[in-house]
Formats: sequence, C-alpha cells, structure tokens
Amino acid sequence: MKTERFDSRSLEATEEFLSRAYTPMRIGGQTNDTQTRIVRTTAEGLIVDRLAFGYTMSYTANPLGLVCLITVHSGSMVDTTEGRYDVYGPGETFLIAPPDRPYTGALHSARYTITMFDPAVLDKAAAVGAHAAPGPVRLTGQRALDSGANRRLGGTIAFLRDQVLTGPPAPDPLVVATATHHLAAVVLAALPSTTQQDECHRIDSSDAHTDTLRRARTFIEENAHRAIGLSDIAAAAFVTPRAVQYAFSRHADTSPLAYLRQVRLTRAHHDLKTADPSTSSVTQIAARWGFAHIGRFAAAYRQLYGATPGTTLRTRS
Repeated sequence: MKTERFDSRSLEATEEFLSRAYTPMRIGGQTNDTQTRIVRTTAEGLIVDRLAFGYTMSYTANPLGLVCLITVHSGSMVDTTEGRYDVYGPGETFLIAPPDRPYTGALHSARYTITMFDPAVLDKAAAVGAHAAPGPVRLTGQRALDSGANRRLGGTIAFLRDQVLTGPPAPDPLVVATATHHLAAVVLAALPSTTQQDECHRIDSSDAHTDTLRRARTFIEENAHRAIGLSDIAAAAFVTPRAVQYAFSRHADTSPLAYLRQVRLTRAHHDLKTADPSTSSVTQIAARWGFAHIGRFAAAYRQLYGATPGTTLRTRS
C-alpha cells in the first residue's frame, strides 16, 4: 500500500498534481481560498483519494481509462459534460464519466472521496450474474438507480476506505482484491449498466456435470490463497460461469463462492490451531484468507466450528 499527500495553496502546483494523478486537465474559477488537500492511497490496483478544495474550481479533463466514483461529503459538484448541468451534493455517490470519455465540470468548496479501479474488474463481477451482457460491461448512467442503491454504494466505499485501506500494517493483498471485487459487484447493482438489459445469454447446462465440479473444486483448493472469483473458477473448469454454478448446485448443494469461503474458513481454522498466540492474531489470520470484516469472519467461524477464533488460537495444538 502506498500513501501520497498533497497540500498546497498554489493553483499551478494543484493543476500539475491533478494532471499527473488523474488525467491532463485545466482548472480555473474563483479562488478566494486556494487551499487544496489531497491524500491518495493505492493498493493492488485500487486508488482511493480524499480531497478538499477551499474554493470554486472548474475543470476540463481527458478520459481517465478507469472507473471513477465520487462521493461528496460537503459542498457540491456539477457535471457540465456535453451541455449537462447535473448537480451532486453531500451524501451522493456517482460515476464522473465513462472510462473512455472526456468530461467537464466544477466543484464548489467541496470535500469528497474519489475511488478508482480497472474497468476489467466489472467484467469479472458481471460473470457472477445470470444476465451478463456479451462483451465488456458498460456503465450506462452516472447516478444510482435509487436512494437505497446510493446508500449501499456509498457505504461500500466508506468501508473500503476506512476499514480495508488502513494501516500500518498494510492490508493483505487478498483482502484488497476481494474488497475491490465486492465494490465492482455493488457498482453493477447500484448504477445503470449493460448487465441490466435484456440481452441474449447462453447457458450450456449440459456442462454442469460431476467432472466440472471436480475440476472446479481442485482449482479452488489449490488457489484459495489467491484473489480468485467465479470467472477464474469457470475458466479452470473449461465451462461458463453459469455452468459451474449449476454443477455446484446440482451435485454439491452449494455455490462455487460458498465452497471457496468454506475452504478459506478451513485453512484459517488450521492456522489458528497451529499458530503461536504470542506472535499471531485472529485479525492477521483472517486477512491472510481474504476475510476483511473480522466480525463476519468470527460469526461464520463460530457457526462452523462451535467456538470463537480467539478461543481456537489460545488453545492451539
């Protein structure tokens, strides 16, 4: 994980930093207070920035090439791309622009969070859905579908920013990758996209046989320590994501991701039993196996093993 800080009253330095950190852009506007503060955190392809501008600023920017979500905390932001005048205020989370499109706008004494990641993560998250559109996923709107979707999206970003990307120590790469995949899934559920359109989706249920289940299980068990998802499991089993879901449902009465979670819980259980409690912690072991939320990990662990993770660690073999 890397953290970078920028604090300046120079508009020239601010424009240079923004152009380097995001995309070439020009800024202008009323500048009674030229104070700018930015804290950037990057980890495993995920970028989360906290920004505060003490003035009104307009901007013209080139395409980012990334999914860029903005959560406004105070002040306001205005999207003026292609003649629009869409105002976003405190509590709103929105897509600033499609990754391949330039954009223009303005902010007014705004404090906000920017969250960015590779659009390819959306494709992996979409593979879990039953109606994934052929080809790369495209976000077709910038506002959340409704107020509930907006709250879920903003809450997911806040958890990722305040809980996952905290340190020291640096967060485990598997935790960051898992949290980023979860964020992408929430984005697809919260914002309009091609995955929500009625398009043809072929599923070959004949591939959902026991050989598929065997190949998928083997891949999961050999790669549970890595940031894998449904699309990776399906590729390893040489079938579509829906086919591998059918195979687990028909022959194992579970889902691929539930089985992955069970394997990771089993590995965490082994580590808790054998670790030295003076040098290891439940949080460290949970993170090692991709569990970012310690409370949820503890609840799932207790349901499976009838004891808390801390009890297992303290009574190691």
